[in-house]
Amino acid sequence: MNITIDGQQVQVPGESTILEAARSIGIKIPTLCYHPEYKPEGSCRICLVEVEGARSLVASCVFPVSEGMVVKTNTPNVREGRKTVVELLLANHPEDCLSCQRNLHCELQKIAADCGIRKVRFDGEKKNYRLDADNPALVRDQNKCILCGRCIRACSELQGVNVYTFANRGFHTTVAPAFNAGLHEAACTFCGQCANVCPTAAIVEKDDTKEVWAALNDPAKHVVVQTAPAVRVALGEDLGDAGTRVVTGQMVAALRRLGFDKVFDTAFSADVTIMEEGAEFIERLTHGGTLPMITSCSPGWVNFVELMYPELLEHLSTTKSPQQIFGVLVKTYYAEKFHIDPKNIVSVSIMPCTAKKVEAGREEMQSSGYRDVDYALTTRELARMIKEAGLEFRKLKPEEFDAPLGISTGAGVIFGTTGGVMEAALRTIYEILTGKPLDCIEFNDVRGFKGMKEATVTIGEKSIKVAVAHTLANARIILDKIRKGEGDYQFIEVMACPGGCIGGGGQPLSTSPEIRKQRMAAIYECDEAATIRKSHENPAVQELYATWLGEPLGKKSHHLLHTHYQAQVRR
Repeated sequence: MNITIDGQQVQVPGESTILEAARSIGIKIPTLCYHPEYKPEGSCRICLVEVEGARSLVASCVFPVSEGMVVKTNTPNVREGRKTVVELLLANHPEDCLSCQRNLHCELQKIAADCGIRKVRFDGEKKNYRLDADNPALVRDQNKCILCGRCIRACSELQGVNVYTFANRGFHTTVAPAFNAGLHEAACTFCGQCANVCPTAAIVEKDDTKEVWAALNDPAKHVVVQTAPAVRVALGEDLGDAGTRVVTGQMVAALRRLGFDKVFDTAFSADVTIMEEGAEFIERLTHGGTLPMITSCSPGWVNFVELMYPELLEHLSTTKSPQQIFGVLVKTYYAEKFHIDPKNIVSVSIMPCTAKKVEAGREEMQSSGYRDVDYALTTRELARMIKEAGLEFRKLKPEEFDAPLGISTGAGVIFGTTGGVMEAALRTIYEILTGKPLDCIEFNDVRGFKGMKEATVTIGEKSIKVAVAHTLANARIILDKIRKGEGDYQFIEVMACPGGCIGGGGQPLSTSPEIRKQRMAAIYECDEAATIRKSHENPAVQELYATWLGEPLGKKSHHLLHTHYQAQVRR
């Protein structure tokens, strides 16, 4: 279509909206309900523009282009219309911006500033809903909800879980789970994608930084921290260093400045996970165990199976996630090796995931005799702690992780992206089964952003059909195949979030899918730069098994590093 926008002639695909056409030539139209990955709704009306011949201003995010259309995005009428819409939202919104968790990261706040609003002309009625904070992961504040519907679309279109819906009418309209239940009562997986797309602070991660600060300031406590692979390729986005994608060394330095006694790498326990999960798969494959075996590193995914497909739980690997394996090793192996009383150890994890908070609190995650992971913080929470401490992140000199639980491989790092667990496992499974080194350790068939990927891998005389899925909507497709007896896979990886952990519910906020592509590329750069790229070649892991743990799937490792799952019953 040939159209004119603000005097500029432009050709755009016929299925384009005015918003997409304007953005293609560098014109920024403000939006709140719009998200590039979900179906547009046009509910917030902030993206108003003038169209020649139209009777009124139109919502550009849902208005299709037509041949010869003339659009104006910057007239007094348009600017006044947008201001009025934003002022009406602000009139009903809490006036606590300076103390709000999303301060300076709030899209409503930014649009109000961009629109030049300095005074709200309307005095609206404020809402007074109870805070939904009875779960370990997410906090819902309906008083800050602007009814954009993004969380509803993320939960339904992306995840296929459908926790949220609009309830009531008019001014009393809310977004809520069925029967207005709290998230702890609803069939929520706590993946956090709703918090990732919320433009205000109506849904945020539960903040545990106060408790971690208290532990760091307690001289009787030995506080250790583990950092997940996906954190190192995203943390810089919240600290003014997004241009430098991999910030591992600065992150380690910052954690030491915050006061952690030891700074370790979750990629170490990811390597241990591969040793156990790989051995478990080989055991099932060669001795007639339940196949396909499905990875269990993603707690949002585990919650999903327990809630929606409990009859398929036997397909899940019993190997704990890297977070939990690290937690139990810190309070057993590490405590013994360095003569530290485990009751004085505080184990903190930095995760890209809100569901990790729930996983850390599961009753069965106390194999060490204590709670294995005391606090799970998101990437966003760590960024806030670094800012609170007054650290100039970009000026920190890079430092190395502490040994031995900071020694990892490229295989452990690629856990941070979809397909990474599968690829890491195949690198080790191949060499254990064949006794031969891989000629090429990259398994490109399981890489990329396609929602579901399939491949057949030849290992010696065996052909193994594998599948990789990310997002719970895609996981549902695979599980339905297995339920019907149509899935002829032997090994499956599932990650709950788009792109895997790089797109986790606790990562720095962004409405651009391009950000996840950059994070994924950085993860693979870390793998390529690694000195060791196979989990079974990690010298610290080899020492762990040789001197303390025994063999994979042995009695000790089974007790400490494996778990069980059971059906969850919620509304």
